[in-house]
Amino acid sequence: MIEETSASTKERILTVAMELFAAHGYHRTSVRAIAEQLGITKTGVLYHYPAKYDILAGLAEPLLAAMEQTVAAAANPDPCESRRRVIEGLLDLFLTHRYLLRLNVNDLALNAPGTIFDRFRDAMLRANQLVAGPDPSLSDRVRAVQAIAGLSDPVVLYADEPAEELRAEVLAGVRLLYAGAPAPAVAERRGRPPALTPDLVAAARRMSEQEHRSVPDIARALGVSRATVYRYLK
Repeated sequence: MIEETSASTKERILTVAMELFAAHGYHRTSVRAIAEQLGITKTGVLYHYPAKYDILAGLAEPLLAAMEQTVAAAANPDPCESRRRVIEGLLDLFLTHRYLLRLNVNDLALNAPGTIFDRFRDAMLRANQLVAGPDPSLSDRVRAVQAIAGLSDPVVLYADEPAEELRAEVLAGVRLLYAGAPAPAVAERRGRPPALTPDLVAAARRMSEQEHRSVPDIARALGVSRATVYRYLK
């Protein structure tokens, strides 16, 4: 019973802290203000979270843990599949935790030196590596950074928009970024399997033969490069 009460108090602290951080900013919100909102003493808050940074770390933990897991699970022999897994996985996480990420708009709370920043940075660096692909050129690396960086800002700035619509628009932007870009060069050199599944190949041929859509249009619709579409339609 004591453990349940303790866990409940910790959750209440995080809930109230998130509300106050969102309203006033992390740096302008004191532990005392959190305690007063909860109707407990400052000591009561510090018993569960020894410092205000620990409260922020508690809020960030679900996001950080999920980011690390998503990036670790994204590795795939097919660079295009790795790219898809990273981009869609991170976007879904950012949408889920969009109000936490919006704290950075006020005072860059999540960028404060410490374990939160270190873990976020390391996960993002690994994500960039996977999106860029093996043996990436400068163009591959720059485009990967643009793709990853372009996931969070729309989610933060338009956090109150319907999540599904926002997700679709962000992914459409990523597809435009990669429209016409060749697949990672190493995949071509080493004869890796084509990026399209049989179902997508059939869809590409249908769009070309029956709907008379252009190759760039098909590539955008399927989220692959024009070179990939040309390879299948030849």
